[in-house]
Amino acid sequence: MKKIAILGGGESGVGAALLAKAKGFKVFLSDKGALSDKYKEILAENEIPFEEGQHTESEILDADEIVKSPGIPDKVALIQKLKSLKKPIISEIELAARYTKAKIVAITGSNGKTTTTLLTYHLLKNAGLNVGLAGNVGESFAKQVINDTFDYFVLELSSFQLDNCFDFKADIAILLNITPDHLDRYNYEFQNYIDSKFRILQNMNSADHFIFYQESEAVATELVKKSFPVHYLPVSLLEKVTEGASLENGQLEVNFQGQHFSFPQASLPIKGSHNAINAMSAILVAKALGIENEKIAEGLASFQSVEHRLEPCGVIDGVKFVNDSKATNVDSVFYALGSFDDPIVLIMGGVDKGNDYTQIEPLVKQKVKALICMGTDNQKLLDFFGEKVPAIYSVDSLLKAVEMSKQVAVEGDVVLLSPACASFDLFKNYEDRGRQFKAAVQALIG
Repeated sequence: MKKIAILGGGESGVGAALLAKAKGFKVFLSDKGALSDKYKEILAENEIPFEEGQHTESEILDADEIVKSPGIPDKVALIQKLKSLKKPIISEIELAARYTKAKIVAITGSNGKTTTTLLTYHLLKNAGLNVGLAGNVGESFAKQVINDTFDYFVLELSSFQLDNCFDFKADIAILLNITPDHLDRYNYEFQNYIDSKFRILQNMNSADHFIFYQESEAVATELVKKSFPVHYLPVSLLEKVTEGASLENGQLEVNFQGQHFSFPQASLPIKGSHNAINAMSAILVAKALGIENEKIAEGLASFQSVEHRLEPCGVIDGVKFVNDSKATNVDSVFYALGSFDDPIVLIMGGVDKGNDYTQIEPLVKQKVKALICMGTDNQKLLDFFGEKVPAIYSVDSLLKAVEMSKQVAVEGDVVLLSPACASFDLFKNYEDRGRQFKAAVQALIG
């Protein structure tokens, strides 16, 4: 009996363990951290041996294949040892893809993945397709293919998940954009990160569709260097495209194999030019899967936007408070700043991932009346923006940041939490940061 060792006991790891067990493998799950009670119960109920707080090498090194959590970097000593032994190391996505007959829509990009994934899923589900949602959102892909009941899956995929995919194949792939992010995992080489994102195209053929934002510089540069045997569907904000989608005179114009769909940007429930890109990408998927225009329009109108992504969370004395905690890199903040015409009080800060703030410098100078730097170490932000904004403050808690923003903002302003940084200095994750922000705003309202 072949043995599969699973490293990491979160949603994807436990899902992979359940799938491997269901398919007759001997399974061992190991997590260097603590497992949640929920997952421990599931593993115990299914008689899957596991450990937490350590990696017992003898139990892992004798496995035939290893499923690695996307959160574990390759430079970890155990991974290096497994590689030296030529052990195959795969992602939960790769494992799950072996056991599904469903057509796969795979979505990646530095920004906009979650919104595009949820919108695509919503359009397909609203049109009556039998569709599942997985990857970085929802229940584990592996767990959902145990019974394999869906005809389609919409998957949000990070570069870390794609890094350990080899035979995985998408039927429709969306690549929204590539901007420097997670470079600490890619030897600080942007090209390594680009290569990782482009893995979404591996194994695709001429019957498959590739949807991409053509004004993303890194994507465009790569497509000049390499060609792929796929059906190209560009998305553009700047020019009319023959086949694909473009924004023209405030209308989303989508063309697919002789069929046309048009929708006013002002009627989208999600605002900003970045969301026009996300929406056009999702519409192209719907057209490629034969969904009728009326159903697409209905789905667009009924979509709810994503929590922690430009999420309105209250108005105090005419000041709008907006939670964009999901903006963990500079590019996300660029999009957020571009979504407002009102003066902005911007709350930024957290764990800097080697950010280059020059990208947002012109927008900050143009739109930001005050910058509140929140975190345990704000020096880089203070040094960079100190002379570039009318007012700058440093605080060591979210509560202080919200209180300060209320003092600084006046009627007609927007208070925007868009951190550009990871959240691990003061919070569990970006969701925790966003919820604490919303709670602090509600407390002020209350």
